[in-house]
Amino acid sequence: MNQKYYSNGKLLITGEYVVLDGAKALAFPTKFGQSMSVTKIKEPKIIWKSFNCNDELWLHYEFSINEIELPQNKIVDEKDRLISIFKEVKKLNTKFLNETNGYSIITQLDFEKNWGLGSSSTLISNISKWANVDPFKLLDATFGGSGYDIAAAQSNVPILYAKTPEGYHITEPIINWNFTNQLFFVHLNKKQNSRDGIYNYQNLKNSNQEVIGRVNELTTNIFHCQSLSEFESVINEHEQLISKIIQQKTVKELLFNDYKGSIKSLGAWGGDFILATGNQKDWNYFKEKGFETILSFKEMIL
Repeated sequence: MNQKYYSNGKLLITGEYVVLDGAKALAFPTKFGQSMSVTKIKEPKIIWKSFNCNDELWLHYEFSINEIELPQNKIVDEKDRLISIFKEVKKLNTKFLNETNGYSIITQLDFEKNWGLGSSSTLISNISKWANVDPFKLLDATFGGSGYDIAAAQSNVPILYAKTPEGYHITEPIINWNFTNQLFFVHLNKKQNSRDGIYNYQNLKNSNQEVIGRVNELTTNIFHCQSLSEFESVINEHEQLISKIIQQKTVKELLFNDYKGSIKSLGAWGGDFILATGNQKDWNYFKEKGFETILSFKEMIL
């Protein structure tokens, strides 16, 4: 029997970095995600195949169920990482993979791997669904992070997310922006490693309750925005706040300082997608600078 699972990709609109310290964050699930199909086989092993959005095989590993039980050395490749995920799954569900059979697993991304829409979070979400474990606990034990991406992976609407000492808090704000035709997403032609971004931020220890409080206000303000100018004002202030905290220039200052609209980083700064305001004619500005991957709000957001 073939079991199928699917999880949505994500974009973090507000609260990047400070979401790790309990700030409220607004995240949108995307129309792009990752599927996973699981088929039982007779041999006690895992056959793992991962395909990219062009149907090209980019991971192919086989390992016995017994390997999951063995002590693990340092993670050096994707096979080690997969085995380590299965180890953590078994800690959370001791009944998982206890049969004499094994599984053939096929995953398929429907976005480019370097887009930063959550190849890891969608994987953790899908495995959690299959193994019937808490995806937030599995994320904590494997990739780490705030968990907003897991929440978005399992939602079909925008979410307001906060990590609290007791766990996490998720609500579904009503967003009625009438200016989404003036919002678009530009890929910066490189992938940003979220783990590196988290590590660097935690070493800075620059955030404080006053900053978190202001980010919370901006996050609340953003989904109440009635006009594009109001929206631009919020994201401009948000960019300046995060810039001070992480001691980095904003992406607009670095790459697009003569652009007439507003620009906001989404998630870890320095790569992946940015959000820009403007009309379709403004896409040419980015294309002339070599940024060819541009998606409208309607094309990107679920």
